[in-house]
Amino acid sequence: MYKLSSGEKVFNVFNYVFLALLALATLYPFVYVFASSLSAGDAVTQGKVWVWPVGFNLEAYVKVIHYDGIWIAYANTLFYTIVGTAVDLMFTTMGAYPLSKKRLLGRKPINLFITFAMLFGPGLIPVYLNYRNLGLIDTRLALIIGFAVNTFYVFILRSFFSSIPDEMEEAAKIDGASGAQILIRIYLPLAKSAFAALGLFYAVGKWNGYFWAMILLRDEDKLPLQVLLNKLIVQMKASEQMLSIEDVGASVTPETVIYATIMVAALPIIIIYPFIQKYFVQGVMIGSVKG
Repeated sequence: MYKLSSGEKVFNVFNYVFLALLALATLYPFVYVFASSLSAGDAVTQGKVWVWPVGFNLEAYVKVIHYDGIWIAYANTLFYTIVGTAVDLMFTTMGAYPLSKKRLLGRKPINLFITFAMLFGPGLIPVYLNYRNLGLIDTRLALIIGFAVNTFYVFILRSFFSSIPDEMEEAAKIDGASGAQILIRIYLPLAKSAFAALGLFYAVGKWNGYFWAMILLRDEDKLPLQVLLNKLIVQMKASEQMLSIEDVGASVTPETVIYATIMVAALPIIIIYPFIQKYFVQGVMIGSVKG
Protein backbone atom coordinates (compact mmCIF):
# COMPACT_ATOMS: atom_id res chain seq x y z
CA MET A 1 0.00 0.00 0.00
CA TYR A 2 1.34 3.43 -0.98
CA LYS A 3 2.43 5.52 2.00
CA LEU A 4 1.95 9.27 1.83
CA SER A 5 4.91 11.50 2.54
CA SER A 6 4.71 14.22 5.17
CA GLY A 7 4.45 16.87 2.45
CA GLU A 8 1.53 15.07 0.81
CA LYS A 9 -0.24 14.72 4.15
CA VAL A 10 0.13 18.45 4.82
CA PHE A 11 -1.14 19.22 1.34
CA ASN A 12 -4.17 16.93 1.78
CA VAL A 13 -5.05 18.54 5.11
CA PHE A 14 -4.72 22.02 3.62
CA ASN A 15 -6.76 20.95 0.58
CA TYR A 16 -9.60 19.53 2.68
CA VAL A 17 -9.69 22.60 4.94
CA PHE A 18 -9.65 24.98 2.00
CA LEU A 19 -12.41 23.11 0.15
CA ALA A 20 -14.52 22.91 3.31
CA LEU A 21 -14.20 26.66 3.87
CA LEU A 22 -15.00 27.31 0.21
CA ALA A 23 -18.08 25.09 0.45
CA LEU A 24 -19.25 26.92 3.58
CA ALA A 25 -18.69 30.31 1.96
CA THR A 26 -20.71 29.18 -1.05
CA LEU A 27 -23.49 27.57 0.94
CA TYR A 28 -23.93 30.16 3.68
CA PRO A 29 -25.75 32.84 1.59
CA PHE A 30 -28.35 30.26 0.60
CA VAL A 31 -28.71 29.09 4.22
CA TYR A 32 -29.08 32.69 5.41
CA VAL A 33 -31.74 33.51 2.82
CA PHE A 34 -33.66 30.35 3.67
CA ALA A 35 -33.48 31.00 7.42
CA SER A 36 -34.48 34.65 6.98
CA SER A 37 -37.47 33.72 4.83
CA LEU A 38 -38.76 31.58 7.72
CA SER A 39 -38.02 34.11 10.46
CA ALA A 40 -40.01 36.91 12.04
CA GLY A 41 -39.62 40.24 10.31
CA ASP A 42 -38.20 42.10 13.31
CA ALA A 43 -35.57 39.38 13.87
CA VAL A 44 -34.31 39.83 10.32
CA THR A 45 -34.20 43.62 10.43
CA GLN A 46 -32.38 43.54 13.79
CA GLY A 47 -29.74 41.12 12.46
CA LYS A 48 -30.60 38.26 14.80
CA VAL A 49 -30.73 35.61 12.06
CA TRP A 50 -27.52 33.77 11.22
CA VAL A 51 -28.14 30.09 10.45
CA TRP A 52 -31.42 29.06 12.06
CA PRO A 53 -34.81 30.79 11.75
CA VAL A 54 -35.64 33.12 14.64
CA GLY A 55 -39.33 33.30 15.46
CA PHE A 56 -40.46 30.71 12.91
CA ASN A 57 -42.96 32.34 10.57
CA LEU A 58 -44.46 31.38 7.19
CA GLU A 59 -46.28 34.67 6.66
CA ALA A 60 -43.78 35.84 4.03
CA TYR A 61 -44.49 32.76 1.91
CA VAL A 62 -48.21 33.34 2.30
CA LYS A 63 -47.79 36.88 0.95
CA VAL A 64 -45.73 35.59 -1.98
CA ILE A 65 -48.22 32.86 -2.85
CA HIS A 66 -51.16 35.28 -2.80
CA TYR A 67 -49.42 37.89 -4.94
CA ASP A 68 -50.77 37.49 -8.49
CA GLY A 69 -47.83 39.23 -10.12
CA ILE A 70 -45.35 36.59 -9.05
CA TRP A 71 -47.29 33.76 -10.70
CA ILE A 72 -47.47 35.68 -13.98
CA ALA A 73 -43.72 36.23 -13.78
CA TYR A 74 -43.25 32.57 -12.81
CA ALA A 75 -45.21 31.40 -15.86
CA ASN A 76 -43.20 33.71 -18.10
CA THR A 77 -39.93 32.36 -16.70
CA LEU A 78 -41.05 28.76 -17.21
CA PHE A 79 -41.97 29.59 -20.81
CA TYR A 80 -38.67 31.33 -21.53
CA THR A 81 -36.71 28.53 -19.87
CA ILE A 82 -38.45 25.52 -21.42
CA VAL A 83 -39.01 26.87 -24.91
CA GLY A 84 -35.75 28.82 -24.92
CA THR A 85 -33.66 25.83 -23.83
CA ALA A 86 -35.26 23.62 -26.49
CA VAL A 87 -34.56 26.23 -29.18
CA ASP A 88 -31.01 26.74 -27.88
CA LEU A 89 -30.22 23.02 -28.03
CA MET A 90 -31.73 22.74 -31.50
CA PHE A 91 -29.67 25.63 -32.90
CA THR A 92 -26.54 24.47 -31.10
CA THR A 93 -26.93 21.02 -32.62
CA MET A 94 -27.50 22.48 -36.07
CA GLY A 95 -24.22 24.35 -35.73
CA ALA A 96 -22.13 21.70 -33.98
CA TYR A 97 -23.02 18.67 -36.12
CA PRO A 98 -21.87 20.05 -39.50
CA LEU A 99 -18.73 21.55 -37.92
CA SER A 100 -17.78 18.13 -36.57
CA LYS A 101 -17.42 16.83 -40.14
CA LYS A 102 -14.04 17.33 -41.78
CA ARG A 103 -15.68 17.19 -45.20
CA LEU A 104 -17.57 20.43 -44.55
CA LEU A 105 -16.51 23.03 -47.11
CA GLY A 106 -15.09 26.14 -45.42
CA ARG A 107 -14.93 24.43 -42.03
CA LYS A 108 -11.85 26.32 -40.80
CA PRO A 109 -13.06 29.83 -41.77
CA ILE A 110 -16.41 29.12 -40.12
CA ASN A 111 -14.68 27.99 -36.93
CA LEU A 112 -12.54 31.14 -36.96
CA PHE A 113 -15.64 33.28 -37.45
CA ILE A 114 -17.39 31.61 -34.50
CA THR A 115 -14.28 32.01 -32.35
CA PHE A 116 -14.15 35.71 -33.23
CA ALA A 117 -17.82 36.11 -32.30
CA MET A 118 -17.14 34.35 -29.00
CA LEU A 119 -14.22 36.63 -28.08
CA PHE A 120 -15.53 39.98 -29.31
CA GLY A 121 -19.08 41.06 -28.52
CA PRO A 122 -20.88 43.88 -30.36
CA GLY A 123 -21.74 45.88 -27.24
CA LEU A 124 -24.99 46.90 -25.59
CA ILE A 125 -26.10 49.76 -27.84
CA PRO A 126 -25.56 48.00 -31.22
CA VAL A 127 -27.42 44.94 -29.95
CA TYR A 128 -30.34 47.03 -28.74
CA LEU A 129 -30.49 48.94 -32.05
CA ASN A 130 -30.45 45.65 -33.91
CA TYR A 131 -33.42 44.37 -31.91
CA ARG A 132 -35.27 47.65 -32.49
CA ASN A 133 -34.68 47.52 -36.26
CA LEU A 134 -35.92 43.94 -36.34
CA GLY A 135 -39.10 44.91 -34.47
CA LEU A 136 -38.34 42.60 -31.54
CA ILE A 137 -38.63 45.15 -28.73
CA ASP A 138 -41.25 44.07 -26.17
CA THR A 139 -41.70 40.63 -27.74
CA ARG A 140 -41.20 37.19 -26.25
CA LEU A 141 -39.39 36.19 -29.43
CA ALA A 142 -36.56 38.54 -28.50
CA LEU A 143 -35.58 36.39 -25.52
CA ILE A 144 -36.19 33.09 -27.31
CA ILE A 145 -34.43 33.65 -30.64
CA GLY A 146 -32.14 36.55 -29.84
CA PHE A 147 -29.93 34.58 -27.45
CA ALA A 148 -30.41 31.11 -28.87
CA VAL A 149 -26.77 30.10 -29.36
CA ASN A 150 -23.76 30.19 -27.08
CA THR A 151 -20.73 29.75 -29.32
CA PHE A 152 -18.69 28.07 -26.59
CA TYR A 153 -21.37 25.40 -26.21
CA VAL A 154 -21.26 24.87 -29.98
CA PHE A 155 -17.57 23.99 -29.66
CA ILE A 156 -18.25 21.62 -26.75
CA LEU A 157 -20.94 19.75 -28.66
CA ARG A 158 -18.82 19.76 -31.82
CA SER A 159 -16.00 18.10 -29.88
CA PHE A 160 -18.40 15.47 -28.60
CA PHE A 161 -19.73 14.71 -32.08
CA SER A 162 -16.15 14.50 -33.38
CA SER A 163 -15.38 11.79 -30.81
CA ILE A 164 -18.01 9.46 -32.29
CA PRO A 165 -16.33 7.04 -34.77
CA ASP A 166 -16.96 7.79 -38.44
CA GLU A 167 -17.48 4.07 -39.03
CA MET A 168 -20.89 4.29 -37.36
CA GLU A 169 -22.01 6.92 -39.85
CA GLU A 170 -20.60 4.93 -42.77
CA ALA A 171 -22.42 1.79 -41.63
CA ALA A 172 -25.67 3.72 -41.33
CA LYS A 173 -25.22 5.13 -44.86
CA ILE A 174 -24.70 1.61 -46.22
CA ASP A 175 -28.02 0.65 -44.59
CA GLY A 176 -29.67 3.52 -46.45
CA ALA A 177 -29.98 6.05 -43.63
CA SER A 178 -30.18 9.72 -44.60
CA GLY A 179 -28.21 12.51 -42.94
CA ALA A 180 -31.15 13.50 -40.74
CA GLN A 181 -31.72 9.88 -39.69
CA ILE A 182 -28.04 9.48 -38.78
CA LEU A 183 -28.19 12.59 -36.62
CA ILE A 184 -31.46 11.69 -34.89
CA ARG A 185 -30.95 7.93 -34.44
CA ILE A 186 -27.19 7.73 -33.79
CA TYR A 187 -25.63 11.00 -32.73
CA LEU A 188 -28.38 12.44 -30.54
CA PRO A 189 -28.86 9.30 -28.40
CA LEU A 190 -25.10 8.99 -27.89
CA ALA A 191 -24.87 12.66 -26.90
CA LYS A 192 -27.52 12.61 -24.16
CA SER A 193 -24.94 13.35 -21.44
CA ALA A 194 -23.62 16.34 -23.38
CA PHE A 195 -27.18 17.53 -24.02
CA ALA A 196 -28.00 17.21 -20.33
CA ALA A 197 -24.97 19.33 -19.40
CA LEU A 198 -25.58 21.98 -22.04
CA GLY A 199 -29.31 21.93 -21.37
CA LEU A 200 -28.62 22.64 -17.71
CA PHE A 201 -26.29 25.50 -18.61
CA TYR A 202 -28.85 26.98 -20.98
CA ALA A 203 -31.76 26.47 -18.57
CA VAL A 204 -29.96 28.06 -15.63
CA GLY A 205 -28.97 30.98 -17.84
CA LYS A 206 -32.55 31.44 -19.00
CA TRP A 207 -33.95 31.07 -15.50
CA ASN A 208 -31.53 33.53 -13.92
CA GLY A 209 -31.35 35.97 -16.82
CA TYR A 210 -32.85 39.38 -16.15
CA PHE A 211 -30.69 42.05 -17.80
CA TRP A 212 -31.87 41.75 -21.41
CA ALA A 213 -35.44 41.07 -20.30
CA MET A 214 -35.32 44.31 -18.33
CA ILE A 215 -33.91 46.15 -21.36
CA LEU A 216 -36.09 44.69 -24.12
CA LEU A 217 -39.46 44.09 -22.47
CA ARG A 218 -41.97 46.77 -21.54
CA ASP A 219 -45.21 44.90 -20.89
CA GLU A 220 -45.55 43.83 -17.24
CA ASP A 221 -47.30 40.63 -18.33
CA LYS A 222 -44.19 39.51 -20.24
CA LEU A 223 -41.58 40.10 -17.54
CA PRO A 224 -39.80 37.04 -16.07
CA LEU A 225 -39.40 36.28 -12.41
CA GLN A 226 -35.88 37.67 -12.13
CA VAL A 227 -37.02 41.13 -13.24
CA LEU A 228 -39.64 41.04 -10.50
CA LEU A 229 -36.87 40.08 -8.08
CA ASN A 230 -34.91 43.09 -9.28
CA LYS A 231 -37.85 45.31 -8.35
CA LEU A 232 -38.11 43.58 -5.00
CA ILE A 233 -34.46 43.95 -4.11
CA VAL A 234 -33.39 47.18 -5.81
CA GLN A 235 -36.53 49.23 -6.17
CA MET A 236 -38.55 47.73 -3.29
CA LYS A 237 -41.75 48.57 -5.19
CA ALA A 238 -43.22 45.11 -5.66
CA SER A 239 -42.46 44.10 -2.08
CA GLU A 240 -44.37 47.12 -0.79
CA GLN A 241 -47.30 46.24 -3.06
CA MET A 242 -47.39 42.75 -1.53
CA LEU A 243 -47.86 44.18 1.95
CA SER A 244 -50.61 46.31 3.33
CA ILE A 245 -49.89 48.86 6.06
CA GLU A 246 -51.10 46.61 8.84
CA ASP A 247 -48.91 43.75 7.62
CA VAL A 248 -45.64 45.56 8.22
CA GLY A 249 -44.48 44.77 11.73
CA ALA A 250 -42.94 42.06 13.80
CA SER A 251 -44.17 39.11 11.73
CA VAL A 252 -43.42 40.12 8.15
CA THR A 253 -41.41 42.87 6.46
CA PRO A 254 -40.40 43.66 2.87
CA GLU A 255 -37.06 41.96 3.56
CA THR A 256 -38.65 38.63 4.53
CA VAL A 257 -40.89 38.84 1.46
CA ILE A 258 -37.78 39.32 -0.69
CA TYR A 259 -36.09 36.28 0.85
CA ALA A 260 -39.21 34.15 0.40
CA THR A 261 -39.44 35.20 -3.25
CA ILE A 262 -35.78 34.30 -3.80
CA MET A 263 -36.40 30.84 -2.36
CA VAL A 264 -39.47 30.34 -4.55
CA ALA A 265 -37.45 31.42 -7.59
CA ALA A 266 -34.54 29.08 -6.84
CA LEU A 267 -36.64 26.04 -5.92
CA PRO A 268 -37.07 24.48 -9.44
CA ILE A 269 -33.32 24.47 -10.19
CA ILE A 270 -32.59 23.03 -6.74
CA ILE A 271 -35.10 20.21 -7.33
CA ILE A 272 -34.01 19.37 -10.88
CA TYR A 273 -30.24 19.49 -10.48
CA PRO A 274 -29.75 16.27 -8.39
CA PHE A 275 -31.54 14.19 -11.04
CA ILE A 276 -29.29 15.31 -13.90
CA GLN A 277 -26.04 15.77 -11.97
CA LYS A 278 -24.47 12.57 -13.30
CA TYR A 279 -25.12 13.64 -16.91
CA PHE A 280 -23.89 17.12 -16.08
CA VAL A 281 -20.52 15.88 -14.76
CA GLN A 282 -20.06 13.39 -17.60
CA GLY A 283 -20.93 15.94 -20.27
CA VAL A 284 -18.54 18.55 -18.89
CA MET A 285 -15.69 16.05 -18.67
CA ILE A 286 -16.23 14.87 -22.24
CA GLY A 287 -16.24 18.43 -23.54
CA SER A 288 -13.05 19.27 -21.68
CA VAL A 289 -11.11 16.16 -22.64
CA LYS A 290 -12.07 15.91 -26.28
CA GLY A 291 -11.57 19.61 -27.12
